[in-house]
Amino acid sequence: MLLFGHTGITLGAAALVAGVVKSRGVSGQSWFVRLSQYMDIRLLLVGSLLPDIIDKPVGQLFFREALSSGRIYAHTLLFLVVVAAAGLFLFKRCRQVWLLTLAAGSLMHHILDAMWSSPAVLLWPLLGFEFSRINVDLWLSNMWHVLFNEPSVYVPEIIGLAVLAWYGVTLVRGKRVGAFVRYGKA
Repeated sequence: MLLFGHTGITLGAAALVAGVVKSRGVSGQSWFVRLSQYMDIRLLLVGSLLPDIIDKPVGQLFFREALSSGRIYAHTLLFLVVVAAAGLFLFKRCRQVWLLTLAAGSLMHHILDAMWSSPAVLLWPLLGFEFSRINVDLWLSNMWHVLFNEPSVYVPEIIGLAVLAWYGVTLVRGKRVGAFVRYGKA
């Protein structure tokens, strides 16, 4: 999955949950507005990309010879547990949800990447300390190829783009673009 799939589907799933949860505000609110009552949507979007933001540069650029993979440390269950535990601690101590929001986005990233199909990565270091290697020289051309030829890649991208476009229209119509940019609110 790529940029639009991760961000758009994560945003759509979170808005759906927020829409089902009893609203603290006026009835008839957009689900995006309800979601922004609970969290900074910008952080949710960053969290939905966080494993790739960390692992792609580390595994494919900085430590290319040693790791040669884009799914390493931040794609593990250990990473999720540490971020979520730190987020819970911060919430209990200071009533801040920003780290839990990043953890929720990262959890969605793991789900959308179907990390259960790569147990050696997901359960690292329980199943060993090595990560499977890929030919990173061909990574970009392979991504470009599957984007246009694999429904499992382009369908989530289209869905994610549609959700993001819907969110963008919601922001523009409600004249809330500035509030989103400054505060992550819809």
